[in-house]
Amino acid sequence: MTRSWLLLAGLLVFGAAPAGAQEHGHKKEFAVAPDRAVSVTREVLVRQGYEVIRIETVGNDQVVYYRRGNMGRGKGKGPKMKMIIRRVENRVVFVNTPDAVLVDINVRLKL
Repeated sequence: MTRSWLLLAGLLVFGAAPAGAQEHGHKKEFAVAPDRAVSVTREVLVRQGYEVIRIETVGNDQVVYYRRGNMGRGKGKGPKMKMIIRRVENRVVFVNTPDAVLVDINVRLKL
């Protein structure tokens, strides 16, 4: 019985090791000018079918308000959402950005 408990404890310890390594997601920081980050964000949102409502400056942050367009189906437009483009030292950090949009922004900013 003791042997089975030791085996179970060993499996739990070794089974949890890979899960800890998977915590790190993709980075959301870029070393670009904030005005370029805003223009690329606007381009990506429009290309993916979103409508940019407005962009506000709040301190060092740029707040982008956007919503989903009707995509030609006449079903109305989506709810208003926002993402924040935050300037931290010489880097730009994207906050509350959908993954599909963030991947496109990443590709456009790396060019």
